[in-house]
Amino acid sequence: MAEATGYVRWFDDIGLADVPLVGGKTASLGELHRLLKGAAVTAPDGFALTAAAYRDALAGAGIASQLAALFSGLDLTDVASLAERAAQARALVYAATGGERLAGEIRRAYRTLKRQYGPGLTVAVRSSATAEDLPTASFAGQHETFLHVKGEAAVVDACRRCFASLFTDRAVVYRADNGFDHMKVALSVAVMRMVHSDRASSGVTFTLDTETGFRDVVFVTGVYGLGETLVQGAVGADEFYVHKPTLRQGHRMVLHRTLGEKATRLVRQGGALKTFAVARRDRDRFCLTDAEVLDLADVAVRIEDHYSTRAGRPTPMDIEWAKDAGDGRLYVLQARPETVASRRDAATLETWRLDAPPAAALVTGRAVGERIAGGIVRRVDGSADLEAFQPGEVLVARTTSPDWQPVMKTAGAIVTDEGARTCHAAIVARELGVPAVVGAGDATTRLATGQTVTVSCAEGEAGHVYDGAVPFRVERVDLDTVAHPRTRVMLNLAQPGRAFHVAALPAAGVGLARMEFIISEQIRLHPMAAAHPERLTSARERAEVARLSRADPSPRDYFVRSLAEGVGMIAAAFHPRPVIVRLSDFKTNEYAQLVGGADFEPAEENPMLGFRGAARYAHPRYADGFALECAALRRVRQEMGLTNLKVMVPFCRRVDEARQVLAAMAAHGLRRGEDGLEVYVMCEIPNNVIQIDAFAAEFDGFSIGSNDLTQLVLGVDRNSEVVAFDFDERDPGVLEMLRLAITGARRNDRPVGICGEAPATYPEIVPMLVAAGIDSLSVNADSLLRTLQIVAEAEAAAARPA
Repeated sequence: MAEATGYVRWFDDIGLADVPLVGGKTASLGELHRLLKGAAVTAPDGFALTAAAYRDALAGAGIASQLAALFSGLDLTDVASLAERAAQARALVYAATGGERLAGEIRRAYRTLKRQYGPGLTVAVRSSATAEDLPTASFAGQHETFLHVKGEAAVVDACRRCFASLFTDRAVVYRADNGFDHMKVALSVAVMRMVHSDRASSGVTFTLDTETGFRDVVFVTGVYGLGETLVQGAVGADEFYVHKPTLRQGHRMVLHRTLGEKATRLVRQGGALKTFAVARRDRDRFCLTDAEVLDLADVAVRIEDHYSTRAGRPTPMDIEWAKDAGDGRLYVLQARPETVASRRDAATLETWRLDAPPAAALVTGRAVGERIAGGIVRRVDGSADLEAFQPGEVLVARTTSPDWQPVMKTAGAIVTDEGARTCHAAIVARELGVPAVVGAGDATTRLATGQTVTVSCAEGEAGHVYDGAVPFRVERVDLDTVAHPRTRVMLNLAQPGRAFHVAALPAAGVGLARMEFIISEQIRLHPMAAAHPERLTSARERAEVARLSRADPSPRDYFVRSLAEGVGMIAAAFHPRPVIVRLSDFKTNEYAQLVGGADFEPAEENPMLGFRGAARYAHPRYADGFALECAALRRVRQEMGLTNLKVMVPFCRRVDEARQVLAAMAAHGLRRGEDGLEVYVMCEIPNNVIQIDAFAAEFDGFSIGSNDLTQLVLGVDRNSEVVAFDFDERDPGVLEMLRLAITGARRNDRPVGICGEAPATYPEIVPMLVAAGIDSLSVNADSLLRTLQIVAEAEAAAARPA
């Protein structure tokens, strides 16, 4: 590579220490180029124009005072005045950077790059501010980037336009909001070999979960073509999670993936950017292979480790990548510290809750953040509509533009038809702390200007917009003040999408992960229909099975992958804390509601006491479906490496039945004791208590299901409203059964917990449970902090002298 000149520095010669010289983005490009040489995922070569080029140009033209005057006393809320002054500033800078010395150095450096990579070389020309990409300020998207630039004159022009973009409307607002002096920030320009992702794919990788700040995952997003569609929110991206701790241990396995719609791709054609529709067969498959996702995750962890070491503190990263259609390789285009989720106060738990969520939402999309806001809708179809926007209104648009940021920062909430979690609207909303629902599809047609709505991002992965002003509350808890009793307090959890949200709670793990909720809400396919789609009698059902499993080789693969990923998300969120997953415990009427279920389920008069739980697993009616459940759990433990996962057998009536189930599990690769696998049993039938010594010989632990145990002790159908008055976990007979179960488990040196709702609903029974020696209580997330305090008080009372 050629030697550096007055205004040019090659990537081989710059690194993070050179931020004052070339800005944060370009300094990072140089650091990455050196760090990733020879790696499976590398960084493109190129050169930088130093900030001195910008400063010398301004000094030579004598325009500094003119620029300062333009922004003196500027009212940022006056959109028209802001646009006019910023345009004047850009014109001044563009003219000032047209000198021959600077142009000559750009042309010579470009020729050097062209000699190395051939006459067909095209480059990306990217802006890099000297205050950019600091841990406390992102500057993301504030300045211009020009792609597919070819020829000396075009490169010189693009560099001048980048220098001028220091004064885009959005950059002016961003600096003012973050306390940067306009005249003390300079711009460098990076000129780098273009990665031709037009006919391949591109995206963004984060080394944490962007919504919750959960740091044990790498989050990869990808689309076909150029990445601008992802940033603009024009397409729904594919999303992937990889678990960092097990990746470091050598388990190369994607934790979870979501298929995006990817309806269009942006390509370069005839010197212009054009949008093309993506063929259905390509939309119905992921834009990255598992191997590519894992390569991106590997390099992301390497980059995070490197930047963390240099910074002397953990430094989650925001990484842009692209795949070159020519050589088929993956390239890192940019890496900067993530500046929003990573700055959350880990010592304070903030929870937003709707007091009473309405039955139905007006629109639903992807939630950005975890907050709630209400306000009046303002539909924005273009920049001309921004002048009418009032602070606190809910901005509703097809998508958003970087130029809208001055208005977006005043919005109460943001809702867009298009976009995914890394689109422009999501990035800005996340940084501003504004709740946003993106990818809602039809928000601009269903929500009208002047309408009062409530935007909720506090209900998991899905964000909802409700009609009217729905009451909500915010709870803040200093985790340093939370009680930590000796008895373990764990969580009941059913939704994988909630796992990262609640992982920060001071729970000892998950005492009950309900598999059937993952099947019913995410997979939606009956296990036997997945194992035997050829048995389906309905053409409509066969078509729905094909639609659900379109991204997988077969319905069987779809079911196993989806169940493994759902369970895996929960196990990863709490790793290495224990997670106990209960095998499916649908009733026949519930199973029948799944896709294909009607062809496999018998009709029963009382499903609550019928073909459910352990009775199904070795039975010919369900054995092949059970094999798929076991295959999914085996994948979580063995391939994902999440050995904190324990398995629990529900509604096991007899000891012989227990042995049959354990034998079936062993035949499917889940042998109790092998690789540390522990198998628990629900203690929820009186026979489990009466024969607890015999059940203890077969299982590693017990979890008391107080709902079914109460039902069977009192002879009350817990689903019947007519006799609901007789269903009471506090009945002396039920309490005695609880006590006998606890003492019996302890007699056999088996851990015992309770995962029913009784302790949360009736905290007055907690002292009895603690006094009997229960090892753990498992409650819903909403009840956790209160239960911790109640258990701590019960332990203190038990320790006092009589």
